[in-house]
Amino acid sequence: MALEWVVLGYAAAAEAIMLLFLTLPGLDPIRKGLISVTRSLLKPFLSVVPFCLFLLMDIYWKYDHLPSCESESCTPSEHLRHQKSIMKSQRNALLIASALVFYWLLYSVTALVVKIDVLSKRIEKLKAQD
Repeated sequence: MALEWVVLGYAAAAEAIMLLFLTLPGLDPIRKGLISVTRSLLKPFLSVVPFCLFLLMDIYWKYDHLPSCESESCTPSEHLRHQKSIMKSQRNALLIASALVFYWLLYSVTALVVKIDVLSKRIEKLKAQD
């Protein structure tokens, strides 16, 4: 079960790196290639959304079927295991949220950068006509 979290972590990291490169100033010479790479990767990264929903349902199912350890009959090791399980679930939920937010930001920023490029080409065309 750890492989799916590694895959989601790598996908979120790739989204964050592409978002960082798109928003960094001074990368104008490579921006056009970066935009085309990002636009071509948006469709495959869309598979992150149902994957995250599946993992979120998995977290909910594990949390719902988690044996409670609130009574005094729990040993310290059982209590520690219960707390670790809750911490891992919270960490994984945070990873899911970050992957979804990074995808949404990457999609929005890419669309805005493409619109800015189209508008700058129109301005250059209008200036050339005058």
